[in-house]
Formats: sequence, C-alpha cells, structure tokens
Amino acid sequence: MSQLEFNSQLNQMSSLLQAFAYNLTKNGEDAKDLYQETAYRALTNSDKFRPGTNFKAWLFTIMKNIFINNYRKKAKANTIMDSTDNLYYINSGSTMIGNGAESNILIGELTGMIDTLDDSIRIPFLMHYQGFKYQEIADALDLPLGTVKSRIFFARKELKDQISRHYGATAFVEPDSVPYED
Repeated sequence: MSQLEFNSQLNQMSSLLQAFAYNLTKNGEDAKDLYQETAYRALTNSDKFRPGTNFKAWLFTIMKNIFINNYRKKAKANTIMDSTDNLYYINSGSTMIGNGAESNILIGELTGMIDTLDDSIRIPFLMHYQGFKYQEIADALDLPLGTVKSRIFFARKELKDQISRHYGATAFVEPDSVPYED
C-alpha cells in the first residue's frame, strides 16, 4: 500500500476515530489529543500495517491501546509510595471521612431560620440565593431595584442576628482568628 493510499484511508476514518476517541475520554479536548496521537502513531508506523487486513480495526486498536496506557500512567501517578520504616505517611490519617450528620443538622436549622423570616424579605432573599440577579428579582416581584437590594440586606441581617442568638458569639469567628493549640 502506498503512502498516498494509506493517508487517504486514514482521512476516511477520521470522523469514526474522533467519535471513538470522544466515547473513550468523554471530554472534547482529551478526545482531540487522543485522535492526534493515534494519527501520529499510525502515520509513523504505516510500514507495519499489512495490506489486506482490517485497516479500521488496526486504527481502533492503536487508539484503544494509547488510551489504556495513558489511563495507567495517570493511575500510577496518583499512587502514594511510602518508604518510611513504619509506613508513617500512609497511617498518618491525613484523610478523614465524615458522615455529614452535623452539616445536615446545621442546614436544617438554617432552613428553619429562613422560614421564620417575613415573606417580604424571605422571598427576595431565597430568589437571590437561587441565583437570580437583583434586576430579575425586581422584575419578577414588580419592585424597584433598590427595594429588592434593601430587602435582601435586611434578610441577611436578620439571619445573622438569629444565628448569633442561637449559636452564641462564636458563630461568626473567622477560622484564621482561632488560636492554634498543640
């Protein structure tokens, strides 16, 4: 098979290879990289292709092998090697697993506090929390823009007061201001 015929067949398989690359990677940029690497390897190893065999299968095998090799490299790069005598780093407990119960209780309490707000400030606050812009809230509630901003401000202030009353003075302490203890 001449180099011209080889290039022609490679060009015909281009769209299929790109689709297969995307199917493997599930990412557009990674798929483009995988396709380019496959085309490069196919062109540099064109002398290893045996005419009369399945060209499409040969290309797909190259692509699949490149993908597998890249995946293994990434997995190996994320492996932690601990060469200390007593496996200190692996057994250090640097990764903690939480069960989320405390945060679920906190969210429930905050939701209850929001529900106690007057509708005139609660509704604009919730809309803002859900991602609406001030102008969108003003249009939806048929209110002036300044009124919406002030109602959201008053809702925040009321919630801050409720949290201070419920959790005490430490509710709004910044993490950096807490003294470090050994």
